[in-house]
Amino acid sequence: MGGVLRAFWRLFAGSPSSQRTPPQRRMYRRHPVVVRATESGAVFVVLRRLRAPLITLILVFTVSVVGLSLVPGQDTEGRPARMSVFDAFYFMSYTATTIGFGELPNEFSYAQRMWVTGAIYLTVIGWAYAIGAVLTLLQDRAFRRALTTGHVTRKVARLREPFLLMAGYGQTGEKLGEAFDALGRRFTVVDRDEARIDVLELNTSHADVPGLVGDARDLHALVVAGLDHPWCEGVVALTNDDQANLAVTMSAALLRPELPVVARTTSAVVAERMRAFGSPTVINPFDRFGDRLRLALRAPSSYQLTTWLESGPGAELPERRQPPAPGRWVVAGYGTFGRHFAGDLRAEGLEVATIDPRAVEGEQDPTVVGDASDPDVLVEAGLVGAVGFVAGSDDDITNMSLVAEARRVAPGMFIAARQNSPTSAPLFAALEVDALLVPTTVVANEAYAQLSTPLLWRFVRGMLQRDDAWAARVTARLVEQCGRHLDPLWKVRLDESEAPSLTRWLAEGRLTLGDLLRSPVDRDRPLAAVTLVVRQGDEHLLAPDDDVVLRPGDELLFAGRPGVRRALEATLLDDAVPEYLVEGRRVASGWLWRKLSRQVPAAD
Repeated sequence: MGGVLRAFWRLFAGSPSSQRTPPQRRMYRRHPVVVRATESGAVFVVLRRLRAPLITLILVFTVSVVGLSLVPGQDTEGRPARMSVFDAFYFMSYTATTIGFGELPNEFSYAQRMWVTGAIYLTVIGWAYAIGAVLTLLQDRAFRRALTTGHVTRKVARLREPFLLMAGYGQTGEKLGEAFDALGRRFTVVDRDEARIDVLELNTSHADVPGLVGDARDLHALVVAGLDHPWCEGVVALTNDDQANLAVTMSAALLRPELPVVARTTSAVVAERMRAFGSPTVINPFDRFGDRLRLALRAPSSYQLTTWLESGPGAELPERRQPPAPGRWVVAGYGTFGRHFAGDLRAEGLEVATIDPRAVEGEQDPTVVGDASDPDVLVEAGLVGAVGFVAGSDDDITNMSLVAEARRVAPGMFIAARQNSPTSAPLFAALEVDALLVPTTVVANEAYAQLSTPLLWRFVRGMLQRDDAWAARVTARLVEQCGRHLDPLWKVRLDESEAPSLTRWLAEGRLTLGDLLRSPVDRDRPLAAVTLVVRQGDEHLLAPDDDVVLRPGDELLFAGRPGVRRALEATLLDDAVPEYLVEGRRVASGWLWRKLSRQVPAAD
């Protein structure tokens, strides 16, 4: 009996099956009490809301059955007789359910018919009360929340492949979710806005996405969404609330310290508090944009390559713009973004004038107090003669009008603008600003690079330490091999599972990167692929040369067309190909041909 009960519990608790093994067996603290309360919450709500209607129905039915069995009747011969309790129960059962088989087992007396008439009306009243309570229950917010939570709990428990937990499904989360879905990656969502969770049902995703309406600051919601699930491989905090993102980071660091965490914030204080819990990747879109613009000012080739790689496969090579000459910059919209951006410009040794409706004490440079949309204020801030202008308010209409006014007053200057809403993208595209900040895109791109292709993220971070000429050479190689539209990126690990044919060559140290990228059909023709990163232990080689000797366990990031990837897979899987690529000897690849070739005597 105990085995049956355990099997029953596993069935409804969603215990992991033995078909697949989770990627890690690290022990961590679980919260079964929270999960059990979630699974039984809907049952408790039903019992609590329908307690009175059920008791009423039971009382009506009991009184009707007992009374009918006590009311005197008669048999077929006219002798006095009473119905048994079973006959009364049987009659009331098919009468109360509107089936109606007639008067059984004998024709009723007038007294019995009077009792049945009253029982029928009582039953109708009882059923009306119960049905009304059920309809009210279906509209009850607590019941619907408990029902949805239990449904999400079961869907998450059935996941048997790696997935990401995404807290927040706004513009950034939706963009990131579409990118992961295109890669075939699973994810779960927690968001406090019910309308955003409804979007998951309307999206044409390849897989069902479990979405929970809940506060990301609530540990219960994170556990239901899979924080303690053995197949959870990462956590992303993308809400608009810095405190909620901090709570997600803390929960993940304390309960699952081995998981990578990517969190969004615009506060330097909150970012430091996040970094106190493990080593999360904290993305501040304002800081990132400032860093990128500083990169564009001093290294336009590096900025061009970074923008191209982060735009994803199929993106067209952006134009390489010449940076403006050193001089004065004017920043309009001196809020959180304006302060970050002005600080980045001052770090480059540039003169910065700021415009703000209110006076700000303690600023390094004088701030012009006034409305930036006023042409006189722009002139007072020194827009005439400035080399750059930044429209950084939190309103898109204001920013676009500022850009138009700045071009009218001082045409030809470098202009950067902030886009707040995705619906304004066509308008900003028509303005053709030199640098455009879209916070949702910045966060989504960096989170995507960090979690989907960590080697690409390493390449982008390491490229900031190289000179501009190096970035120009890498861009030229990509254009030569891929054209002006970026080819797909893919990763290869040189181990027994992904590259079994290279085991001997890697162990002997006889395989170079140039040998690996030869065509398996003609070794004199190189494959049209560009190696972006070779990871050897803790060292990352960026855009390495062909003479790099490969080692067992190396990870490589390539850019190339699908046909090139299939050709490389033939090298990784066919034992005969590496010998041809390295030594130029063709050997039989099939087992039968190898056996026959050993039996043929060598020629004199």
